Amino acid sequence: MSTTDKESRQIEILLVEDNPGDARLTQEAMRAAKMTNVLHIVEDGVQAMEFLRQRSRFKDAPRPDLILLDLNLPKKDGRAVLAEVKTDPDLRRIPVVVLTTSRSEEDVMLAYDMHANAYVTKPVNLDQFMRIVALIDEFWLKVVTLPGR
Repeated sequence: MSTTDKESRQIEILLVEDNPGDARLTQEAMRAAKMTNVLHIVEDGVQAMEFLRQRSRFKDAPRPDLILLDLNLPKKDGRAVLAEVKTDPDLRRIPVVVLTTSRSEEDVMLAYDMHANAYVTKPVNLDQFMRIVALIDEFWLKVVTLPGR
């Protein structure tokens, strides 16, 4: 994919986040970074898997190019979602960035053992959070070549 193709194609991002405040902050940070990508938000791990498998109310959902995944989710936690995504031959190539408040070394090691592509701890400071989202955009959506759909 050429640089022109990367710039012209909208990137589909799936944010799996149960905290409405953090979801809103992510949306605002993406707007502030002038990201033209499409952000889809689901609130729990069950919805995430339904979205990824295009089931239930998500039957027309696009395949995401990137997943931003919180670990501490209701119904099915992010660890279970990560394990399911990375063991599914149809989904495992989608990059997963764990974006969570957990600083636990155990969570970091487990996420990488389950083939997370990156582990980012959410900063509590708003400016730092905005910077982190801009860096995710810069690296994952402009520098990295993502697998085709």
